[in-house]
Amino acid sequence: MKKQGFILLLLLLFMQHSYAQISGCTDPMASNYNTAATINDGSCVYSNASVTPVSSNILDSILSETSGLIIWNNYLWTHNDNSDTNLYSLDTATAVIVQTLPLSGVQNNDWEDIAQDSNYIYIGDFGNNGNGNRTDLKILRIAKTSVLMGSPIADTINFSYADQTDFTPAGANNTDYDCEALIVTHDSIFLFTKQWVSQKTSVYALPKIPGTYSAQLKTGYDVSGLITGATYLESKRLVVLCGYSSLLQPFIYLLYDFSGYNFFSGNKRKISVSLPFYQTEGIATANGLKYYLSNEYFTQPPFVTNEQKVHILDLSPYLGIYLNYSMLSISENNSELSMRMYPNPANDFIIIEVSKNLLPSDYMITDSAGKIVMSGKLSEEKSKIRIKKMRSGLYYLSVNKNLKQSFAVIRQ
Repeated sequence: MKKQGFILLLLLLFMQHSYAQISGCTDPMASNYNTAATINDGSCVYSNASVTPVSSNILDSILSETSGLIIWNNYLWTHNDNSDTNLYSLDTATAVIVQTLPLSGVQNNDWEDIAQDSNYIYIGDFGNNGNGNRTDLKILRIAKTSVLMGSPIADTINFSYADQTDFTPAGANNTDYDCEALIVTHDSIFLFTKQWVSQKTSVYALPKIPGTYSAQLKTGYDVSGLITGATYLESKRLVVLCGYSSLLQPFIYLLYDFSGYNFFSGNKRKISVSLPFYQTEGIATANGLKYYLSNEYFTQPPFVTNEQKVHILDLSPYLGIYLNYSMLSISENNSELSMRMYPNPANDFIIIEVSKNLLPSDYMITDSAGKIVMSGKLSEEKSKIRIKKMRSGLYYLSVNKNLKQSFAVIRQ
C-alpha cells in the first residue's frame, strides 16, 4: 500500500506540473491569446497594423545614403553606404550633425548597418547586392574609447557564409546572400540577411572578436520583404527589424519573448509604416518604446522624391504590455510631450503621468469592442485611476489632447 501510495503521489505531482505548464499564445495583444497559457510557443496571431511617425526631420544632404542607426552617449550615430568612411553623430531632437569622425585605414565597400555593445561599435561592410559574390565581407569593430577621444580606431572581423558555395555572379539584386542588418549580443554577432530572391531572412552567427570566420546558419523566416536594419535589447529579449517590400512599402518586424537566441521562436508581428516609397535603412531604440527610423534619399521622377530623414515612431501601443511599462514621448512646437502609464498588467488601479503642458486632458478607457467603460479628466501630472470594478481583460487607454495613440491595458 505504501508503494502504491508513493506511485499515486508521483502521478499527481506529474499531472499538476503538466497542468501548470500549458503551451500557447501568451501575448494579450494577439487575436488568439490564451489566458491559461504559461509557455509561449510562438503561435500568436496578430491583426494588421500600421504606425505613423510622430515626427520627422530631414538629414543633411551629405547623409543621402544613410544606412544604419544606433543610440549611444545621448546621440544618434549613422554612416553612409557609399564610399564615405566617416562616422556621424546626430542630435536626437533635430537630426542635425553634431560631429563628423573619419575612420582612418579603412574602406567603405558597402557599409550597411551599425550595432554596439558596451565597449565597441560595429559597422557591417557586407552589402552584397551587386552580384552576390563578394569574398571580402567584413565587420569593422571600433573601440568606443577611441571615438570619445576623436580618433576612431577600427579592427576587422572577416567572414563568409558557411553555406555559400557558388560565387558565380548573379547580377544586381538577384541574390539571397546580401545582408544589411546585424545585432551584437554579449558573446556573438548575428546577421539578418536581405534575400532578394526568396523575400525571406536568414540568421547567421559568428564571434565578435577580430579574426576570420565562417558564419553559421541558425534559422530563417519568411518576412515577405527585404530586411535592412535591426536593433536589439538583450535584457528584454526584443529585436526589431526594419525593411521594405519590393514596392518600397516600409515595415517593421517585432520579435520578442523568444527563447535564447532563437529570435523567431517567440512573438512575431509585422507592422506597416505609413511612409510610401521610403527606402528605410536604419532603426534604433533606447527603451523599446520610442524608435528612430532612417531612410535614404529616393527619387523616381516625376512621381516621387523623398528626402533622407530620421523619423520617430511610438511603439508603446504594441510593446508597452510586454515591457510592462507604457510611455509616449513626442515633440510638438519644439516642446516635449510625454505620458506614461503603469503598472501593466494592473489590479486595482493604474497611475497616469503626463507632462504639465498636456494638462488638463480628458482620458477614456474602452474595452476590446470599443465600448467606453470609464472616462474622466486629468488635472494633475500624476493621477491614480481606480479600475477595481472593471472585469479582467484587455482595455485601451487614450488621452485626447495632442496624443493620437492609445495604450493597451491589462486588468488582471
